[in-house]
Amino acid sequence: MTHVINAACIDELDGSCVDSCPVDCIYEGRTKRYINPTECIDCGACLPECPVDAITAPDGNDPVWVADNAEFFELPLPGRAAPLGDPGGASGTGRIDADTPLVAGWPKP
Repeated sequence: MTHVINAACIDELDGSCVDSCPVDCIYEGRTKRYINPTECIDCGACLPECPVDAITAPDGNDPVWVADNAEFFELPLPGRAAPLGDPGGASGTGRIDADTPLVAGWPKP
């Protein structure tokens, strides 16, 4: 199990978590960030940096958000022909202009 990012991150793209990640495993979607479950080393450096407490440790993960974070890397997202997979670091991909189906359909306040 790995750290995941939940609904509190939707429309909150502060980036402090990205700057604190030693393995560059936090990727930016259109409206939310996602942690690559294969690349994350569970160090926890991102936890105190999130201004909205959207990152949860493995022992407190909600299965819905575990699946959502994995789907960002495993599904071909809208506008993309293939899944993102494990690119080996977010800095090499830049912002991905898509979100998972769950996040894309999330109600806007």
